Amino acid sequence: MKTELCHFSGYKIHPGRGIRTVRIDGKTLVFLNHKCQQGFLRLHRNPREIRWTVLYRRKYKKGQQEEVAKKRVRRVVKVQRAIAGASIGEITAKRNQKPEVRKAQRDEAIKAAKDKLRAKKTAKKVQQSAVLKEQQKGQKAKPSKAQQPKAPTGRVGGKR
Repeated sequence: MKTELCHFSGYKIHPGRGIRTVRIDGKTLVFLNHKCQQGFLRLHRNPREIRWTVLYRRKYKKGQQEEVAKKRVRRVVKVQRAIAGASIGEITAKRNQKPEVRKAQRDEAIKAAKDKLRAKKTAKKVQQSAVLKEQQKGQKAKPSKAQQPKAPTGRVGGKR
């Protein structure tokens, strides 16, 4: 006994049932009933959006039983490798340092960086003050005009 599948719903069609339609391009479509035929041909419905079709149930994983077999979990193995600029020996030595030693090194590095920044700022200030002195020597004092207050006019603001 040969069974076919409905082109729209995906249900089995047993012999003596169903509607067979042949399109102009030669494709044969087999439908379970008139409802499936009209839904596909006339109404142009998408079977993935109709809840009772097999395609909808597959898309949204309805009615599938969960597999009893447990999935194997891969264990992540940590591998230590050297980083550019530091060998694996240097990295392990740093990791095994005591926190006090590490903190002392960090404080020393921070102090050195701050001293460097301070020296840079002082050099910049000295340079700016030298430039200002040069500009002041080059300029002559200009006489400033005394500003006279303007006399108020008759009307202020508004159209009327």
